[in-house]
Amino acid sequence: MSAAPVRVLALIPPMTQLNTPYPSTAYLTGFLRAQGVQAVQEDLALALVLQLFSPAGLQQVRDHIEAEPDRPQTARVQLFLSQFDRYLATLAPTMAFLQGRDLTLAHRIASRQFLPEGPRFESLEVYLAEEGEDPLAWAFGALGQQDRARHLATLYLNDLADVLRDAVDPRFEFVRYAESLAAAQPTFDPLAQALADPHNLVDRTLHALTLAAIERHAPTVVLVSVPFPGAVYAAFRMAQSIKAQHPHIVTVLGGGFVNTELRELADPRVFDYFDFVTLDAGERPLLALLEHVQGRRSQQRLVRTFVRDADRAAVRWINFAEPDVPFEQVGTPTWDGLPLQHYLSLLDMLNPMHRLWSDGRWNKLTVAHGCYWKKCSFCDVSLDYISRYETASAATLVDRIEAIVAETGQTGFHFVDEAAPPKSLKALAQELQQRGTSISWWGNIRFEKSFTPELCQQLADSGCIAISGGLEVASDRLLTLMKKGVSVEQVARVTRSLTDAGILVHAYLMYGFPTQTVQDTVDALEYVRQLFENGCIQSGFWHRFVCTVHSPVGQNPQDYGVTLVPLPPGQFARNDIAFRDPSGVDHDALGVGLKKAIYNYMHGIGLDQDVRSWFDFHVPKTTVKRHHIARALAARA
Repeated sequence: MSAAPVRVLALIPPMTQLNTPYPSTAYLTGFLRAQGVQAVQEDLALALVLQLFSPAGLQQVRDHIEAEPDRPQTARVQLFLSQFDRYLATLAPTMAFLQGRDLTLAHRIASRQFLPEGPRFESLEVYLAEEGEDPLAWAFGALGQQDRARHLATLYLNDLADVLRDAVDPRFEFVRYAESLAAAQPTFDPLAQALADPHNLVDRTLHALTLAAIERHAPTVVLVSVPFPGAVYAAFRMAQSIKAQHPHIVTVLGGGFVNTELRELADPRVFDYFDFVTLDAGERPLLALLEHVQGRRSQQRLVRTFVRDADRAAVRWINFAEPDVPFEQVGTPTWDGLPLQHYLSLLDMLNPMHRLWSDGRWNKLTVAHGCYWKKCSFCDVSLDYISRYETASAATLVDRIEAIVAETGQTGFHFVDEAAPPKSLKALAQELQQRGTSISWWGNIRFEKSFTPELCQQLADSGCIAISGGLEVASDRLLTLMKKGVSVEQVARVTRSLTDAGILVHAYLMYGFPTQTVQDTVDALEYVRQLFENGCIQSGFWHRFVCTVHSPVGQNPQDYGVTLVPLPPGQFARNDIAFRDPSGVDHDALGVGLKKAIYNYMHGIGLDQDVRSWFDFHVPKTTVKRHHIARALAARA
């Protein structure tokens, strides 16, 4: 007797991205279909936003507010109520504009007379226009109506999100939704309590969307991919809805958050919602799991999977030894089933590089699995998504690219590697050019010397429009300590070569690394100022260093001059770990000035100011010579 077929539904939970689908379900759906499995996918993150931010959803928000007349109202909520008719009249056309379905509306939005303007529009005052002048003229000029309107429409949408958070769900965010319930949360208790609370309007909406997806597809197995802590709460709400109405459906949890934070999962309550929890690359664990569901494989032969014991009192880890599916053989992701024309192109940041993360629908693809460098001491180098480095041939990659373009009609690609290998990028550029395949692409690299001016130009000629990479602490001493394998001057030369080729450059920056002093931080900011000043980088972001248990710092803290604080007891998320740095520097206070400085640098403001001016307290003068980067670039020439 043949095993009964399984029908798999892969779901993207809220909140991930609004401008493009998160790629995990596209990869898994494409792979499973190639194996002959009936597999479909839906993006409930987008569906939830489109439902909440619709005229019907807006009416429900107002009804909710008016049903609680004794609840104090914030100024934002009061403004929303007073301007409700204008919000109701403008919401549907504005959403259609952000989806690219009604671009002629840009003229009315850009006039500043169409949309009601809440507190988010106060950010425009930073551009210091004279009275009667256009504060956005520096960014968009006399034309640029589409981008100007998109930025204003994004502010409008953010105003409505603030109202939803104030009046309905204090945890609501477009990206970091209820993040505190999961991020570095050692115990499941806060999440369990939130899941036991009555449904609010957001929960009810997600509940209805989840059950509607189940009704449409009648799956036997539901995969929920959770990339970020801000998608965990909604993922569990979705599983709760499925289990309440369809307890026979097998629910499976995986994704980036699980791979990093739940490696020591031991709380059996998680399995009230999910039958299985898998780690790392999903292809092999899913094949084993589907065989198990069909009765063709025993539970003891599952791969990288947590299950609950039969007595429901304990969690068991099962990892039958089987090789992973080679990267060359994982197949081509598919976006079939995802509403590609309904994603929202948002424009939060006016910086042309920074906008790429939220503006435009990019096909996300991986050049290689893992990281070819895998030495950085701040990174989870011991985990599969970093440590297992595999490549595919350029021919295979371009075959995948061409198949995706044929399916989606979109020629924009975001390569989501930890660090795309320069050899693979060179081969990819050559293959694209030889075939005459025209795409636009961007991705993440290490700013290493392999990226010569000639290679940078070749990448640009193949369609590369932007590159991001880690400058991290912008200190040669600390870059050596963290085994980054680059120097500040090398970064300057590579980034300038990229810029000279017409490629935008974003720098990932870090502060608070072990032994980093105030002087180190001030000097790092001066290096960053000079990189902006010399046209090496156009965008950047400062991240606070977080020590993880899977990184070299977390595994060998003595090598970095710090001692770890023991993790609190718990059976849920165990990844971030506190540490004691004898330097005693208040990095959080310094972070305020760093972020203020780079925000202004990205808008061309304050590049001639002393870097000390960005801090609200005394910091030492930089020891970096004012033209250090310019001299390094001149020496190269």
